[in-house]
Amino acid sequence: MVVWHESCNNNLSNMIFSVMAGRPPARAEEPLYHIKGKEKCFMAKLIVTNIGTIASGDIANPIIKGDTIVIEDNLITAIGGKELAENAGDAKVIDACGTTVTPGLFDSHVHTTIGDYGTRQKTDGFIDSALHGGVTSMISAGECHVPGRPKDPAGTKALAILAHKSFANLKPSGVKVHGGGLILEKGLVEKDFEELKEQGVWIVGEVGLGSVKKPEDAAPMVAWAHKYGFKVQMHTGGTSIPGSSTVTAADVKATNPDVVSHINGGPTAIAPHEVDLLMDTTNLTLEIVQCGNPKIADYVARRAKEKGVLNRVIFGNDAPSGTGIIPLGILRNMCQISSVSDIAPEVTVCMATGNTARTYGLNTGVIAVGREADLVIMDAPMGSIAADALGAISCGDIPGISHVIIDGAIKVTKSRNTPPPKRAAKVL
Repeated sequence: MVVWHESCNNNLSNMIFSVMAGRPPARAEEPLYHIKGKEKCFMAKLIVTNIGTIASGDIANPIIKGDTIVIEDNLITAIGGKELAENAGDAKVIDACGTTVTPGLFDSHVHTTIGDYGTRQKTDGFIDSALHGGVTSMISAGECHVPGRPKDPAGTKALAILAHKSFANLKPSGVKVHGGGLILEKGLVEKDFEELKEQGVWIVGEVGLGSVKKPEDAAPMVAWAHKYGFKVQMHTGGTSIPGSSTVTAADVKATNPDVVSHINGGPTAIAPHEVDLLMDTTNLTLEIVQCGNPKIADYVARRAKEKGVLNRVIFGNDAPSGTGIIPLGILRNMCQISSVSDIAPEVTVCMATGNTARTYGLNTGVIAVGREADLVIMDAPMGSIAADALGAISCGDIPGISHVIIDGAIKVTKSRNTPPPKRAAKVL
C-alpha cells in the first residue's frame, strides 16, 4: 500500500491516509511510506533493520514477515523489507544483527505505590529493574501497600486519583505505568465512579483487597464501573495479605469482572475444578502470575490450549508482594509456559503483550502499523542450546535483551538483568 503525501512533513499528525471501503490505513505486513516526486521519503526517526524474526504479539498472526520496522515519533509507520531502510536520512538506525524483535512486555499485575519504590519489600527502582527485563507497560492491581492506606470512600478515591495522575506525569524510566487501581470500599456509590472517570481513573484494582469482598457488595459496584468504562480485576484464590479474603470461582462469576486476577494463585490457587468452571462458563481474561502456583499455571495453559482460548491468557508478576520483586518475572512466565506447558514461544509472547493490550484497550503490545513503538530486541543467551530468542524461550532459557524501546526512544542498550545475548543489536 502506498500513502500519498504532498510533502515529507515529519509531523505524523499531518499524514493523509487513503482509506478505501472502510479499510484501516495499513496492515502490519504492508510497507507504509510517502512519495515525494520520484523518491521515497520516510517519515522516520528510528529504523530497526536486519531483524531475524518479528514476533508480532498478535495471537492471530504471531510471526509476521519483514526484517525492518520504521518508527516516526512514537508510532510504528512501516514494516517490511530492507528497502525501507534506504534513504533513511537523519533517522537513527539500529542493526538488529539477525535477532528477534517483540513488542514491549506487559506486567498485568503490579502493586505500585507512588513513584518507583516498593514499600512491601523496601525496594527502590523496581520499575527500572523490570524495564531491564523487557517490561514497557504495567497495570496497577491496586495501591494496597501504600503506608496508612485510607479505607473510607473519599480516601480510596483520592488515592486512586493521586496514583493515576502521579504515574501519568512520572513514567519511571519511561515505563508506561497505568496507576490508580481503585480499591473498592464499602460506601462507594455510582456518582463516585463517574467522578473518578472524569479525573482519568479507569482501573478497578483487584476486588477483595478492600472491605468489599462478596458478590452481593461487589457486583453493583462492578456494574457501575463498567458503565463508566472501567476495567475491573478480581482477586481469585486464597487470602494474600491481612484484610483480603479467599475468593472462589463462584464469587468471581457472580461479580463479573474483566480479569480473573492470578487464576494460579496470589499465591494460593483455586482448585482445578474451579479453574474449569471459570474457563468453561465465562469469557473472562485469565491472568497467570509469577508469584503464584506453578502447577495450576501449567494446568491453565494446557487447558486453554486444549480449548483453543489461549487468547484469554495474560501474564503478570503480582509484585511487589510477600514473594518479592522479580524483574525477569514476565520472561520467566514466558519460559515456563512454553518449555513446561508446551505452548509455542511466539504464543507466549502474545500472552505477555498483545493479549494484555487488547484486554485493557491500549494501543501497544502488537507490532503493527499505527501502534505505539514499544519494542524489545532479544536473542538466545550466551551458552544456551538455542539459536535464537524464541528457541531459548521454548527450552526454558531466559533470553538476553540488548535493547528496549519505548515510544520510539531507546531506553536500554544493554540489560543489566538478563544474561548477555549471543548477538547484540547495535546503533549504527
